[in-house]
Amino acid sequence: MTTPAAVSQSFLRCLDGSRSFAQPYRHWLLADALPEEAADAIAALPWGPPRVSDTYGKRETNNASRTYFGAENRAKHPVCEAVAQAFQDRAVTDAIQRTCAVDLSGTSLRIEYCQDTDGFWLEPHTDIGVKKYTMLVYLSKGPNCADWGTDVLDSTRTIVARAPYAFNEGLIFIPGADTWHGFAKRPIDGVRKSIIVNYVSPEWRARQELCFPDQPIA
Repeated sequence: MTTPAAVSQSFLRCLDGSRSFAQPYRHWLLADALPEEAADAIAALPWGPPRVSDTYGKRETNNASRTYFGAENRAKHPVCEAVAQAFQDRAVTDAIQRTCAVDLSGTSLRIEYCQDTDGFWLEPHTDIGVKKYTMLVYLSKGPNCADWGTDVLDSTRTIVARAPYAFNEGLIFIPGADTWHGFAKRPIDGVRKSIIVNYVSPEWRARQELCFPDQPIA
């Protein structure tokens, strides 16, 4: 069984070895973000892809069918508990703050499990201001998913890069006015699985989405 300590150690190694890019805004590419058994366990969670007709370019279009590592799922699924505890850990949050030059004090951890299917797309957007940190870890395997990475756009909303999509790789950025990103509509042959890890400010209203709603980062 994956432990919080194993997840923490794996992520700290990953962050230390991450590749940083300055353009079109500061972002980091990740490899081996989680222990392989943890990544496999998340991908094997017993939640099928939600049935959605269209996102209209926004995840919040289908808020009712979204899945989080909240208290209920942490209690039911050991991997959710281990991953949540790891990203709540002081060593991990301190490392993120040093590497990404971001202040997480007073924020709360939010982890969403995403399963995107053919027809999914996201319009170019910047994350809302209450999100102080965004990380995506990709969790699908196979030759058909290489083009499923997040699109990185410049201030003209032109795609200038696409994060490589491979199992247990990912992307970090610190949300700001220039952090345009999205997912241009393209074929998804299978299920595009990922987790999105955010630290959000106290103004976040949907407390049930948070891993530890009463335990902000010190």
